[in-house]
Amino acid sequence: MANKIVFPNTTKKITRIGLGGEGVLRTTGKAQAAYEVIKTALNQGITYFDSARVYMDSEVYYGEYWKNHPEKREAIFHTSKSADRTRAGALAELTQTLERLNTPYLDLWQIHDVRTEEDLVRISQKGGALEAFLEARDMGLVKHIGVTGHHDPEILAKAIEKWPVDAVLMPVNPVEEIIGGFLTLTLSAAHKKGIAVIGMKVLGGKHYIAKDLGITAGLLTRFALSYDITLAIVGCSTRQEVNELAIAGRDDSRLTAVERKKITEPFLPMARKLAFYRGSVFNLSG
Repeated sequence: MANKIVFPNTTKKITRIGLGGEGVLRTTGKAQAAYEVIKTALNQGITYFDSARVYMDSEVYYGEYWKNHPEKREAIFHTSKSADRTRAGALAELTQTLERLNTPYLDLWQIHDVRTEEDLVRISQKGGALEAFLEARDMGLVKHIGVTGHHDPEILAKAIEKWPVDAVLMPVNPVEEIIGGFLTLTLSAAHKKGIAVIGMKVLGGKHYIAKDLGITAGLLTRFALSYDITLAIVGCSTRQEVNELAIAGRDDSRLTAVERKKITEPFLPMARKLAFYRGSVFNLSG
């Protein structure tokens, strides 16, 4: 079973690794493969499951599993996200999410993909999505609320500081160690507030795996967990990938500074390009 940690400001224990909502889950027409991935994650003792309303049939795949195994749902920490910026739109998406997942509540509902100052304003204003998230938490439809982003670390830090969120989902990988921003400014803001930090983009969509250099998915996962974060999530497409993720989650030895430096070295020449998920905001920053 993967190592566990207490979700900040609760007594709920979760595994230090979670099943990401991408990989085979972010598809359509692959129900059996998705079913096997979810089943394998549960068999490995993983308790954190990620999804989003915009991740194609991800929620549907999960919902089918919980429908057939309702007893498994209560033992895990389930998340999803809404990228709608209005109160009405976000609440409508939450209704859809709960129906698709076959669950009466979410453990964590996240304001998805916050990128710009305009996003901050639209979400915060009267009738904005933040109202929906707070209402849903007050009603018990969601236990915790969070925010996610992978474009601009300064914007994500502002969201953490301004909003009453319980968690942040942000990139944690060797490229980010080189560039700075998310692992400096954003991580610092999260620590100051005492909220959960969930690492994503751990494998860079598998682009960071270089087995000829000894850089495996497992090593990249351990790299992420060497930071002061709550857990890391990785999207998986096969049972073998889930098993590798679980093995990394069971290893509680942190990489040393020397080991981390060695892992980052191959990424140095192309670090800015390899941060592809930052998009135009990052490219414009010079």
